[in-house]
Amino acid sequence: MIAKINAFFKKISEATNDQQNDEITIKMACAVLLCEVVRADGHLDQQEKTKLKSLLTRQFHLERDDVESIVNKALLLSEHATDFYQFTSKLNQHYSIEERIKIVELLWILAYADGELASIEEHIIRKIADLLHLRHSEYIQTKNKR
Repeated sequence: MIAKINAFFKKISEATNDQQNDEITIKMACAVLLCEVVRADGHLDQQEKTKLKSLLTRQFHLERDDVESIVNKALLLSEHATDFYQFTSKLNQHYSIEERIKIVELLWILAYADGELASIEEHIIRKIADLLHLRHSEYIQTKNKR
C-alpha cells in the first residue's frame, strides 16, 4: 500500500517537473537568470526592474505587455528555483558561446544598474558563467565590458 502511494507521488512529481521544463523557453531562461542577479542583494528597486525590462526588450525584441508578463513569471520562477541548471542547460542547448557570453554581459549590466556591485551579485554571475561553460578569460572580458 505504501509503495503504491509513493509510486503515485513520484509519478506526479516527475510529470510536474517534465511540464515545467517544457514550459521554460529560452527567453524565460534568460529572464530568470537576470532576475537572479536582480534579487541577489535582497532588494529589487525600480531602477533595476526598469533596466531588466529594457534589457529583455532589446535582447528579444519584445512588446511592453510581453515583457511585463515574462518579468512577472521569471521573478516567480526565480524565487522558487533550487538551482540555475534548469535555465543554463536550456541556453547551452540552443545558444552559441558568443550568445552565452552576451547573456553574461547582460548580467553584469544589470548588476551595476543600481550603481554598486554587491559581492553576492558577482558570485551569482560567476556561478552562471561557469554553468554556461565560459572560460575564465571570457568571464573576465564580460566583466570588463560592462
